[in-house]
Amino acid sequence: MTVKKIAVLTSGGDSQGMNAAVRAVVRSAIYHGLEVYGVQRGYYGLINEDIRPMDLRSVGDIIQRGGTILQTARCKEFLTPEGQQLGADNLRKHGIDGLVVIGGEGSYQGANKLSKLGIRTMGLPGTIDNDIPFTDVTIGFDTAVSIVVDAINKLRDTMSSHERSSVVEVMGRHCGDIALYAGLASGAETILVPEVPFDLDEVAKRMEANFQVGKRHSIIVIAEGAGNAQSVADRIKESNGIDARVTVLGHIQRGGTPTHNDRILASRLGDFAVRQLISGDSGKACGVIKGELVTTDIDKVVHSKKEINRELYELALRLSQ
Repeated sequence: MTVKKIAVLTSGGDSQGMNAAVRAVVRSAIYHGLEVYGVQRGYYGLINEDIRPMDLRSVGDIIQRGGTILQTARCKEFLTPEGQQLGADNLRKHGIDGLVVIGGEGSYQGANKLSKLGIRTMGLPGTIDNDIPFTDVTIGFDTAVSIVVDAINKLRDTMSSHERSSVVEVMGRHCGDIALYAGLASGAETILVPEVPFDLDEVAKRMEANFQVGKRHSIIVIAEGAGNAQSVADRIKESNGIDARVTVLGHIQRGGTPTHNDRILASRLGDFAVRQLISGDSGKACGVIKGELVTTDIDKVVHSKKEINRELYELALRLSQ
């Protein structure tokens, strides 16, 4: 079956570089002589037929913008078999031969359901959490880490001036990559992630020992899935008497201009997804492993878990003295 029309949607939490990925999908599709459509508000728009034609002007001047011009929304109806069937039927109704889904774990699950209903699908890893397996990095992760590092740099300036400590809570419910990479890059004294058990009393003892040898400030970076920053600060004060200030970065990590790394990654993956659909491939997740573009069965991806980089975690421990 020859692909003539494809659609693209963004789903789940937004991430920097989604617009660059949409731009790549649209421009690559047009370059190859395809019609291309944008689905507004993710699976909600798919169910409600908010499907609009896109052209070169639709994606002009967006490569540098954060967020997603296609917008994103939650859709409980699409979690049901009836909703999934309606989404597939709507794509067929509009004569769409293939769909590119840009998003995280939940978005991939939706793409997997559509694939099983006979829709040609390609998934692109668009999430700041870097929690999608079978790709070394996800779209938005590099930018999010850069934002966190910048924030920690600023916090360290003032913590050092006042001889205070700080607990910084970052995003990452099930994956601690933002905390790990940002903590390592900013020289944090302690990094707490959901994948690695930790003892707060030991954290407090190490902080106290550092202060006894002359250190006068300390940065603790904690992923939200590893615990609550205020609870950590309270426990530390109980244990060693050191007052730690709390900063929760929240959704600021999702905003802002994507880094050049995220723009290039999104551009490569968007074009790759289109070429894979044209070649007849389907039901795949696109990724990058050791710099090479790869595809993995999306069913395998959604039933796998990405492991934390233990080598980097151990490195952070060795360098945090």
